[in-house]
Amino acid sequence: MDAISLENVTKSYDGVDAVRHVNLRVRQGTILGLLGPNGAGKTSTIRMVMNILVPDEGSIRVFDRPVSDETRQSIGYLPEDRGLYPRMQVRSVIVFLAALRGMPEAEADRRARQWLDRLELGDWAQKKVEELSKGMQQKVQFISAVLHQPPLVILDEPFSGLDPVNAATVQDIMLEMRDQGSTVVLSTHRMEQVEKMCDSICLIDKGRNVLDGDLRAIKQSYGKNTVQIEFTGSDSFLSHPAVASVNRLGLGAEAKLKVGADPQQLLRAAVESGAEITRFALLEPSLNDIFIEKTGHA
Repeated sequence: MDAISLENVTKSYDGVDAVRHVNLRVRQGTILGLLGPNGAGKTSTIRMVMNILVPDEGSIRVFDRPVSDETRQSIGYLPEDRGLYPRMQVRSVIVFLAALRGMPEAEADRRARQWLDRLELGDWAQKKVEELSKGMQQKVQFISAVLHQPPLVILDEPFSGLDPVNAATVQDIMLEMRDQGSTVVLSTHRMEQVEKMCDSICLIDKGRNVLDGDLRAIKQSYGKNTVQIEFTGSDSFLSHPAVASVNRLGLGAEAKLKVGADPQQLLRAAVESGAEITRFALLEPSLNDIFIEKTGHA
């Protein structure tokens, strides 16, 4: 069963299409990366899955049922804009939001204590939300989205405001949820996180999905056209005609080759330049490179 399916979905505002004829299937028990430039239509798509917005055309199903208030109850949703009550106490607001999902208060309070301790917020449980930093508030909102153990979780920029340690903790929790059978939709601009954890991606640009499918298969389809080189000495070989572009790094560079170029040509040019080569490796293009190629946005 697909956790989410969209068929020919369109949504317009004042005659402008925010989402145009989008088709998408999200397999149950996987993590999907929902990607796209600002204004591409990602948030509108999410809000239609949540039944906050109604599509002008097409159909949306969640666990093979048409979207409704009932299907929304099966989704844990973390919006990009924080929706916490700033003057409520931290644990109280978590328990209150869980109650809106139909969870008994005692059970919600027990789980809230566990989650707050796990995310190192136990000492802040009695503080008002407005007293917390942005990163702490983000963790509270994340807890509120997953406390009721929903089979489908939609997270819009969940790493916003988080330092690397807390981002890694949230990432581990998302992987745990997937391994336990939940489906996760991750909308983010952090390509490195998507590459680490997503099974599939959907790239939306100007309201259309321009690329979707298994992440590993997509990367393999682009071939190994990037060379990672670590060296000391002259870098004159990086201007070789086989090189399309260069991204300079601390200990060397990543050189993207032109279509049809032979990487051995670049290696010979590097050796002939007198540079001392310590690493020369062919790489698949990064997801960031694919994103830029498909959308024209950095």
